[in-house]
Amino acid sequence: MQPDVFTYTSIVNGLCEIGNTNVVVKLLKKMKDRGVKPDLVTCSAIIDSLCKDRLITDAFNLFSEMKNKGILCNAPTQIFCLIQGVCNLGQWKEATRLWNEMVAMNIIPTVVTFNILVDALCKEGLVSDAQGVVDTMIQRGEQPNIITYNTLMDEYCLRSEMDEANKVFALMISKGILPDVISYNILINGYCKCRRVDEAKELFKEMSTSGQPVNMVTYSTMLDGLCNQGNLEEALELFQAIKDNELVSNIVCYNIIIDCMCKSDRIEDARDMFSNLHAIPTVFTYTIMINGMCKERLLNEAYGMFKKTEDHGCLPNSCSYNTIIKGLRNKDTSKAMQLLDEMVNRGFSVDASTVEMILN
Repeated sequence: MQPDVFTYTSIVNGLCEIGNTNVVVKLLKKMKDRGVKPDLVTCSAIIDSLCKDRLITDAFNLFSEMKNKGILCNAPTQIFCLIQGVCNLGQWKEATRLWNEMVAMNIIPTVVTFNILVDALCKEGLVSDAQGVVDTMIQRGEQPNIITYNTLMDEYCLRSEMDEANKVFALMISKGILPDVISYNILINGYCKCRRVDEAKELFKEMSTSGQPVNMVTYSTMLDGLCNQGNLEEALELFQAIKDNELVSNIVCYNIIIDCMCKSDRIEDARDMFSNLHAIPTVFTYTIMINGMCKERLLNEAYGMFKKTEDHGCLPNSCSYNTIIKGLRNKDTSKAMQLLDEMVNRGFSVDASTVEMILN
């Protein structure tokens, strides 16, 4: 009894599910050698698996071969897989070519395919082209979903084009799609990065009145925006509100507040908050404190904290080494050089500014 195409396809699907693409390719060759013609299901599974393993050339070769043999005469699933594959590799021109081929074949893309292409174009900074894809979606009767709109808004915010981001936000609402917490977080972050904190605060309030749950990303984004503008007191009020609402503050929130305290010459307050953390400190938390102490010329204390970092299970990184070396450069050059050697031996990179300071 010889295995037929259904037998092979079952094995192919199983191997693809566990990511064993190399064996799948060998099995495909064995099928051909035994005169068993792979069908659409077989080819779809293999092309998808090849794309997920970033073997795009192999996927294209198989796609072309099957297409020439008439197996993939109208294959939207395979083209979707290929678009996803080339997008993952940042090959947006190839993705656009496949898109045009799909349109020429009168294949109606799903919203998932639209979103894949919109995301790829946005990551390449081609927001106008991404907007064009969205317009095509609407013209073809395919309604963008919240992921489409969030992707566009995020790219506009990264470019500091807040007016355009707001237009997308308004369009989304006009289409009957309610913004989610991610939508608000994207806009709030965009406003904060542009130092338009008042508008960020308005959105933050709007979230509360619209019943949209505020998460820790929202809080940390607002804290960062307030602290970057030097509004420490307002940031502390918000931080207290987090605790009053019985939300568990993550270490990111603590880092933001402690860093702002250090930059505002409130090292005692920073030290007090550090000593009463309700979250596990990271190497970044220690580095913030070390930098604050160096700024206040508390170099012995800063060096002591640097040495404690590793004792507390936080291995120092390149940033923490550069910070303490810069702090010690004027008072204790020999210790700074010792740390420099230790840093290099651990495989960390030395900042150009650190080298210049040591040489001086």
